[in-house]
Amino acid sequence: MNNNKVTLTKRLREYSQSGACPMHMPGHKRQSLPNSALPLELDITEITGFDNLHDAQGILKNKMQQAARLYGAKRSFFLVNGSSGGILAGGSAACPQNGKILLSRHCHKSVYYAIELCGLTPVYLMPTFDPVFGIAESVTPSAVEQALQRESGIDLVLITSPTYEGVISDVAVIAQLCHKRGIPLMVDEAHGAHLGFCDAFSGGAVKAGADIVVQSLHKTLPSPTQTAIAHLNGDLVSEIEFVRRLAMFQTSSPSYLLLCGIEDCLNFLEEKKESRFKAYCQRLTEFSCKMQSLEHFRVFGYGADSQSSHKGIFGFDRGKIVISTQGTNQTGTSLKNSLREQYNIELEMAMGDYALAMTSVADTPEMMQRLATALLEQDKAAKPAKNIQAKPLCLPLFCMTPSKARDMPAKRILTQKAKGKICAENVWAYPPGIPLITAGEKLDDAFFKTVEQLCEQGVELHNETGGFPQWVCVVDCGTKQGQSY
Repeated sequence: MNNNKVTLTKRLREYSQSGACPMHMPGHKRQSLPNSALPLELDITEITGFDNLHDAQGILKNKMQQAARLYGAKRSFFLVNGSSGGILAGGSAACPQNGKILLSRHCHKSVYYAIELCGLTPVYLMPTFDPVFGIAESVTPSAVEQALQRESGIDLVLITSPTYEGVISDVAVIAQLCHKRGIPLMVDEAHGAHLGFCDAFSGGAVKAGADIVVQSLHKTLPSPTQTAIAHLNGDLVSEIEFVRRLAMFQTSSPSYLLLCGIEDCLNFLEEKKESRFKAYCQRLTEFSCKMQSLEHFRVFGYGADSQSSHKGIFGFDRGKIVISTQGTNQTGTSLKNSLREQYNIELEMAMGDYALAMTSVADTPEMMQRLATALLEQDKAAKPAKNIQAKPLCLPLFCMTPSKARDMPAKRILTQKAKGKICAENVWAYPPGIPLITAGEKLDDAFFKTVEQLCEQGVELHNETGGFPQWVCVVDCGTKQGQSY
């Protein structure tokens, strides 16, 4: 039997009907619970004939080779705990313990956890912000080059492209700059697994030459939540070390249901990408025509807004619908709430003066029409108003590495008493999960002003120990053990 032609799903179905007696995990013994929609008859562990994700030699190896061919990678790896596991594995494999990492400040919190676990010293690339939409612009090659010239001993460069809002950086040129110095480039492409499968969604960090690329299939493609892929290229990152780190950060009991979801998504891309992406692009074009009627809101790259007018943005993912409420009596949060309460439309996120709707090849024409109608009605009801556009956060004062801050005694105090102290945890708006401040940085006036403004705009802020914005955990330099009061 040709393993390349056999799907994991088909093999699982055949096995579930074979009458085999499952004297092994999982405990449900392939019997669905009453009123359960889960197909537990297909849920197994690593038994003979079904390969092992952490030492793939059979069907899973073939499927990961299929992913590598599709994306053009040297080697690809399935991830069943989202992109976060791939970020942790890639960061720790590419950067030595206590090394130095150059990264864009608007990275996901999983990147900061990798920094902490590896004891890394972060050097930040501070993004500039688009004046109309208030979103972070592209990381420029010149900013990377200047940082590499200024900072010695950089072991890894890590950027996010596309960002949560769809902003793409010039990964190809940045990769060249890194490789001239023998430094690997890692790209958090969690929001870009769909890039490169048609002209309207061109690009992709794998083909651009990044050494490690991590993608969340579930974010922009038809695949279950938690499913993701990591790609490895070049020779600057040890393949052996990368595999070892994946074993450390991924579960030793991967879900075969999630693995089937990855397989189905890859088969979809191989068999239907041309027709489905063509129809997808047509829906977005029709949506853009409808947005021409907007009077108060603006949608990035749609309607009357042109991507070419945003000089600081190298490229943009058309699948992201970024709606600016700047200059109106609405905030991004109020718009998000209105769409939920009045139209039963749930947007992805809201931040200050904009809201984000995420689209994919799975959207129907009816769904896009529903969103267009809702936005046009809300735009008609909006009124011009003077509002204060959120200002980008200034980089807080670096006092110590995140790992050192974590090793220090800490205490949980009222946030109003924390000004001037060193933060002992990360604080972020979720989504998108980008820290406003990290462990080891000073809680300064600029931070508190940003928090106040975001709270006024209805943005939810979180910290790791809970209770923010009332409580925050700070480094306690005066005691041997942390305390709370």
